[in-house]
Amino acid sequence: MADRQALILEAAVRVIARTGVRGLRVEELAAEAGVSTALIYYHFKDRAGLIRRTLAFISDRATDYTDAALADTDHARATLLQLLMGELQDTERVRENSIAWGELRATAIFDPDLREPLAESTRNWTRDTAEAIADAQAAGRADLRVSPLDAAERLTALVEGLSERWLSGSLTLDRARALLAGAIDAELGPDAA
Repeated sequence: MADRQALILEAAVRVIARTGVRGLRVEELAAEAGVSTALIYYHFKDRAGLIRRTLAFISDRATDYTDAALADTDHARATLLQLLMGELQDTERVRENSIAWGELRATAIFDPDLREPLAESTRNWTRDTAEAIADAQAAGRADLRVSPLDAAERLTALVEGLSERWLSGSLTLDRARALLAGAIDAELGPDAA
């Protein structure tokens, strides 16, 4: 991706996190990114194209910071925990990503053009989580009777809900993280290793 495109997409995440998708104005984005509106239209064609590319950019950023957390793990169950806990970090990048993701998910209810790209990103996250669960099962660190895909669907949905509650002030970050750790134990059974 060109540096200018990345600059614009980073600014788009900030603007969406600050004002929501409905508040995203190309003129405001241009000012935030320090570029012309013509450059935005050149790279993204229209506002809808910009929003779709921003969704993909948010997904890629989330993969980057969860992958960084995964590097610190030494066993399969810890890998799963870090994969999911990566979404509950008190950093500006994670907060912006999570807020923008929630905004895009809410917008997809009313914008059918966003539904498939959002569904694809969600399927990828769920698949990665299911693979981590299957790895934990293979290592003897999770109940073999658990369907990895079903557990992954429930856990990723829970992370989104906990993130939303944390970001809106309904839960503390520590409480959200404790609830997620408890849910992993409830889903996978106790870690026998």
